[in-house]
Amino acid sequence: MSENNVTGTGSAGRIVLVTTSHRVAPGLLSWTAWHTLRTADRVLCADPDHPQLPYLREAGVEVEIATPDARELVGGAAGRTVVVLAQGEGESPLTDGLARLAGSGRTTMPDLELLPASYDLPGARLLDLVQVMDRIRLDCPWSSQRTHRDLAKYGIEEAYELVEAIEDGDRDELREELGDVLLQVVFHARIAEEDESAPFSVDDVAAGIVAKLVHRHPHVFGDATATTPEDVRELWLRTKAEEKRRDSVTDGVPLGQPGLALAAKLASRVRSRGLDVPLPTGDDLGYALLAMAVRAEAEGTDPEAALRAAARAYRDAIRVAEHAEQGRGTEHAVDAEQGRGTGADG
Repeated sequence: MSENNVTGTGSAGRIVLVTTSHRVAPGLLSWTAWHTLRTADRVLCADPDHPQLPYLREAGVEVEIATPDARELVGGAAGRTVVVLAQGEGESPLTDGLARLAGSGRTTMPDLELLPASYDLPGARLLDLVQVMDRIRLDCPWSSQRTHRDLAKYGIEEAYELVEAIEDGDRDELREELGDVLLQVVFHARIAEEDESAPFSVDDVAAGIVAKLVHRHPHVFGDATATTPEDVRELWLRTKAEEKRRDSVTDGVPLGQPGLALAAKLASRVRSRGLDVPLPTGDDLGYALLAMAVRAEAEGTDPEAALRAAARAYRDAIRVAEHAEQGRGTEHAVDAEQGRGTGADG
């Protein structure tokens, strides 16, 4: 069965399988679907709790709760239009049976149509994630007890794993790690719904970031002009400053981030404001690292990423050395065994 009509004898009738998405509010069907449902001779549905039924009945569409097999359906469609409202999990037994009848060549088949009445929009699967998270929060003994503080360490771990997947260039790993980061967002938002003094939901989180993005992109959503990446950065910084109204360029810089990243972020803030701030000096190694991080940032290099790359090269060298050491250990064991064997023979 496909979305295209399967040509059949006109007197054999017409069978239309109407599918809907549970991610779209019930009743929001296409005009074609509503017209087909209202003008059909029969509308059948196997699920008495189908979410569309109250809306169809309110619109005057009579729905029969029935589960006909393929042969019964074909026989009852002669000279008529019969609509089958598909269940959420589909109608595989029915469609398989219709396919067998059509393939046998021994049955005069009605026209068969597949009519999607509602479609998933981009991002619709996020609704599934919200529903699954809600169920887990309610029913899982571990998840139901977690707090924001409990989950804080996982947010850091997942962010680092995401960065590693990006640096490795592993597309499958990247997709999985993005999902893990997204889970942290949805989990925290679900916990936040239960706060008695200041609750908020994942919708509030999404609404906030949408408003922020629109405000910080006046060249996209407004009448501002930005033709280069530098222009965009300037607009971003200006609108951000208007939003935050901070007393210092250091406000909002998280001090708990890795040291090299912290130093580079501070240097970026100083440079963006055009401030002349001499670097502090001292005999401690930290001051030397600070100077290197500031220099890297000025040259357009992420010092944290650069150090990770060097550390990964160091890790590879360690593994090579370990492999070589294991090889030497095996050789020594073989030599010792051979030595014992020679002594015994003597």
